[in-house]
Amino acid sequence: MPDLTLAQRAALADLRTGSAAVRRLAAVFAQADHELYLVGGPVRDALLGRQVHDLDFTTSARPDEIETMLRQLTHAVWDIGRDFGTIGCAVDEPGPDGEPVRLIIEVTTFRSDAYTSESRKPAVVFGDHLGGDLLRRDFTVNAMALDMTTGALLDPFGGGSDLVNRVLMTPSTPELSFSDDPLRMMRAARFVAQLDLVPAPEVVAAMTAMAERITIVSAERVRDELIKTIMAAQPRPGLNLLVSTGLAGFVLPELPALRMERDEHNRHKDVYEHTLTVLDQTIELEDRLGGPDLIARLAALLHDIGKPRTRRFEPGGKVSFHHHDVVGAKLAAKRMQALKFPTEQIKAVTKLVELHLRFHGYADADWTDSAVRRYVRDAGDQLERLHVLTRSDCTTRNARKAARLRTAYEQLEWRIDELAEQEELSALRPDLDGTQIMAILGIGPGPAVGRAYKYLLEKRIDEGPLGEEAAGAALLAWWAEQQG
Repeated sequence: MPDLTLAQRAALADLRTGSAAVRRLAAVFAQADHELYLVGGPVRDALLGRQVHDLDFTTSARPDEIETMLRQLTHAVWDIGRDFGTIGCAVDEPGPDGEPVRLIIEVTTFRSDAYTSESRKPAVVFGDHLGGDLLRRDFTVNAMALDMTTGALLDPFGGGSDLVNRVLMTPSTPELSFSDDPLRMMRAARFVAQLDLVPAPEVVAAMTAMAERITIVSAERVRDELIKTIMAAQPRPGLNLLVSTGLAGFVLPELPALRMERDEHNRHKDVYEHTLTVLDQTIELEDRLGGPDLIARLAALLHDIGKPRTRRFEPGGKVSFHHHDVVGAKLAAKRMQALKFPTEQIKAVTKLVELHLRFHGYADADWTDSAVRRYVRDAGDQLERLHVLTRSDCTTRNARKAARLRTAYEQLEWRIDELAEQEELSALRPDLDGTQIMAILGIGPGPAVGRAYKYLLEKRIDEGPLGEEAAGAALLAWWAEQQG
């Protein structure tokens, strides 16, 4: 590998000796006459000057021996990965500022994993030497090891040079690597997005030829890698890799479907490129949400997936996508369910997809206060994300139209804030609760109370706060009509 800079040497030395817990760990394994190496992400990130959070080690010791040695460091030991040769622990120690820092340490026996042709779970085979362990790793940049005894950096596959040259390559041939573990194809997209690496031509060719093999991997594992790609600082290159190799066609087919053929008159913009631009702009606005936000990014990525299903060529040369918001919300829910996303995340994303066009009614005509209240009511706890998505969705090249849309949305947000100060919009509810409704109408619990509550809520949205007396009178008048 290329000569290390002073900063890189210092970073590696700090990994090995900077933590009292790590020094104890190394001593315990050395006393037991077992090899111990820091491997993978921590070594790579140290060389890149990135912060290292969790520490992954590999060793000649078997899982039972690892557990015994880790218990000499801490009682916080877990063996959930024992079948894969991994034992983990947590160690608390003072940080540089004196505040306690929790180290998460995982130690894994040398191993060599491989999938069978149809299996969704790899067969785990323990090994006896570091070379075989590094050869099985996904990419050369993750196949470097720091000897915890000597401090030597072991880089048999040129991962250091690949880091310098920004190349993503596998230790063995890509075909063998991806056959052994097809999820590595998803990881390729992730590292392209996270580390600004460029996949080697051989990697791209193998991903393209073997894309269908991803179907033997569980939906949960695919989902987790997809999330890591989407949550990278710059997800666009990783998503482009998934689409260009055909892998997205198996894990997120709605995304490549956005690359609709343009008609000869070029009558609609490139929806795929528009989608990635909306994602980029969502990321730029995430400070409004407190930082990187998975729900907002998923909504940006999926907001137009209903367009391929709804595209129509209209008389006069126009192209329409009527109801693509509603169709897209259904498609988003179906895809997220297939990828085993949690129900609450599915609900949040589909709500945003379904509402992302609502603002254009405001941009075309002034809304009444009741329309603004309905916008807030329908968005619910996703209002701030809807603000971000709607602003990000304004990607027109027409400068005058873009300025008009920005101004219109600023006006809408201002009106929402103004009404919120007057009316507590964040807790939009009727002037009377269920107990008061039953008392005024002289009825007990039942469907009628729900209908009355809904009536009062609609009246509250249409007219603003009424006060209990006026709401009670309106309720009685409505009830009399119901009885008639």
